[in-house]
Amino acid sequence: MQSELFDKISEYTKTVVKESRFEHSMRTAKMFAELCRNYGLPEEKAWIAGIAHDMCKDVSDGQLFELAQKDGRGFSEMEKTLPFLLHGRAAAVRIQEMFGVTDGEIIDAIANHTSGSADSCDFALLLFVADKIEPGRPQSTDDYRSRLLSLPLKECVLSVIEENIAYLEKKGKTVDPVTLKLREKLLGECARHEK
Repeated sequence: MQSELFDKISEYTKTVVKESRFEHSMRTAKMFAELCRNYGLPEEKAWIAGIAHDMCKDVSDGQLFELAQKDGRGFSEMEKTLPFLLHGRAAAVRIQEMFGVTDGEIIDAIANHTSGSADSCDFALLLFVADKIEPGRPQSTDDYRSRLLSLPLKECVLSVIEENIAYLEKKGKTVDPVTLKLREKLLGECARHEK
């Protein structure tokens, strides 16, 4: 299901990130396509967003701010303190500028894959999941992934968010308030769904 656009973005990404990050991006793209197939969302777009999501991970903090400010969202206090959080927003701008991508779901997915967003579409939420559960991640066994994929979409996302929050807290890291807001929204949606 890969396209000419995927090939172009893939070739570019390979030249601007470390080899290990490129391999992670390929696994994420494949995982994202599998998630989209599982939940009835467009696979071809998943390949594009997946391969592009970390294309700005290895650029300087200055470049991250310069690119991300073009999306007009301003910067949170956390982003000002931890500029690496901007790599998704920067990549979303770059994919528009360099490759002419205008698809809102692809841009949303790439821009918000790091912390998630309560305003994101289901497609974007699945890139957040794919990035965290691609087979190169230590916890991501075949059984683990098949358990997640057996859940309804929102419950799958919520499960991965809960794990991510627990992981960050265990490491003594601050959880992005954006992630906590998404978690609250999903808890509410999943609770309503169970009634």
